[in-house]
Amino acid sequence: MANGLRFGWVLSGSGWATCRVADDDAEWSDIVSYCTNALADVLHAVAGLYGPTSVQRVSFDLEPAEARWVLSGSGGGGGSDIDMAIHRFPDMSTSFDLPDEEGTRVWGSTQPRALLGHVVLEAAQSVLRLHGEDGYLAKWVQHPFPVAALQDLRRLHLRHDTCARPHDVAVP
Repeated sequence: MANGLRFGWVLSGSGWATCRVADDDAEWSDIVSYCTNALADVLHAVAGLYGPTSVQRVSFDLEPAEARWVLSGSGGGGGSDIDMAIHRFPDMSTSFDLPDEEGTRVWGSTQPRALLGHVVLEAAQSVLRLHGEDGYLAKWVQHPFPVAALQDLRRLHLRHDTCARPHDVAVP
């Protein structure tokens, strides 16, 4: 299992963000469109790993390509590992019904749920601190900052994970 998981979300223009995920072995980075509510979708998917559903999927519109994240775990206990895979499809408009395996696997890692929850939470909080809700909406355009999704993931992470890393609980 690789360690050193990192996740980044940087608003890079009107309706665009650079998403980056990496571990000690490999990195994936791409420019994501606002055609989906991508950051909210990531927060909801990671929060979903704390419940009974063991697989969460997130699709990013890369205009025209799709990057599909598949997060698989046992759910429940704080020590569970999450298998993370990113599959790339050439055209999002035609890949919706295709199975994950039809896409090209461009990145993968297995990480503790606590670490995944922490790095996604930390990245989203950074975006909120940097831009605020109004600034986020001005840059992301079609979707407001996902405050409720951030709060939900923070609550689940702090309640269910043993995480020795510092937590910024002052951010809404």
